[in-house]
Amino acid sequence: MPANLTFDALKKAVAAGEIDTVLVCIVDMQGRLMGKRFVAQHFVEGAWEETHCCNYLLAVDVEMYTVPGYKSASWAGGYGDYVIKPDLSTLRRVPWLPGTAMVMSDLLDHHTHEEVSVSPRAILKRQVARAKAMGFDAMMATELEFYLFQDSYDALNDRNYQNLQTLGRHNVDYAIFGTSKEETVMRAIRNGLWNAGVPIECSKGEAEVGQEEVNAKYSDALDTCDMHAIIKNGVKEIAHAHGHAATFMAKYSHERAGSSSHVHQSLWKNGKPAFRDETDPHGMSDLMKHYIAGQLAYAREITPLLAPYINSYKRFVVGMFAPTKAVWSLDNRTAGFRVCGEGTKAIRVECRIGGADLNPYMACAGLLAAGLAGIRDKLPLEPAISGDIYHAGDVREIPRTLGEAAELMRKSAMLRVAFGDDVVDHYTHAAHWEISEQNRVVSDWEVKRGFERL
Repeated sequence: MPANLTFDALKKAVAAGEIDTVLVCIVDMQGRLMGKRFVAQHFVEGAWEETHCCNYLLAVDVEMYTVPGYKSASWAGGYGDYVIKPDLSTLRRVPWLPGTAMVMSDLLDHHTHEEVSVSPRAILKRQVARAKAMGFDAMMATELEFYLFQDSYDALNDRNYQNLQTLGRHNVDYAIFGTSKEETVMRAIRNGLWNAGVPIECSKGEAEVGQEEVNAKYSDALDTCDMHAIIKNGVKEIAHAHGHAATFMAKYSHERAGSSSHVHQSLWKNGKPAFRDETDPHGMSDLMKHYIAGQLAYAREITPLLAPYINSYKRFVVGMFAPTKAVWSLDNRTAGFRVCGEGTKAIRVECRIGGADLNPYMACAGLLAAGLAGIRDKLPLEPAISGDIYHAGDVREIPRTLGEAAELMRKSAMLRVAFGDDVVDHYTHAAHWEISEQNRVVSDWEVKRGFERL
């Protein structure tokens, strides 16, 4: 779905005094919106063409610390500029911020004006182009789960994120009355995003105390990832405006289920679903089978793109609806890959490995690259697995740690061909930094466990 504001309409709204601020946004390595707030008049007079930012934005960690060891940006290189190039097709109003519009942007090299290779949006665009060259349009949708908390971000920060109380007090999965108590916030989220040109289909209570889910309509892969990033930012801003906080951590408490971001995928050709074959017992075309086979073959190598943090791997727990095995099934929520819409024109594959903390551009790029490799090599699809896959025998497992996953990604010939060495090395370095940061920090768990007893 295209965004809901043309450049001409923006100029008229600015002239009429309806819009006074334009957010010019890029996406960083963590999938967050970064950028600048422009006076709207200045934006329409010239800043719409380009602006600039420090190139450290693709070389910092989640704390915005300047991480050493990146080739793309460093102290030795002087931390120069990238060009921010607004993509005017993504212009939209931001209803929950008064007088505000926003635009998604690409990052270009300051000297060559080529897209920065390690930029998440550029990485996905290259995979979309590879699919297009093979005759396919990549269509995707992401589901997003998160927790809503009673208190504000500032209040939680000031007490060191202790005694976290969710807005909901019990499991309200699919419950209408239970979610009615949270409707002040969730209604604002649904309607705010809808009016920002993000076609939200529905929200629901998820399967844990205080957990919510919001779903947007499927679209082309790039638009889906743009919407995903906007949804996460919008949920946080709207929750904050209501005095609450939301988290998209994969696992905020070991006592609670994690939050996922399931990715639904299909390829289309000439405007029609290419995954459908009415003559197949399950309605799956050979193309779809090769695509899934590719994702299975390379699932372990792309896991850091679906689970990019130490905390991400805390989510993979038996019996909590997060998969532990990278196998496929027919409508079975214990598998890493689930075929949905069996026998219908909506047939698709859902990857259930990713957590809500993933960067959507990187996750979708990795999934697409793996699927295209399966099509290119005509990989055969292994048999589906049924039953309780948590306790399946000798089958492919999701990596248990970020370290294990990062090493698999580093060695991945498929990703080095699809992404390029510079991209694989860049994001492997990010994973290694996360590990080194965790290794040096003394956790609350360690103190509580050993302070007296050791």
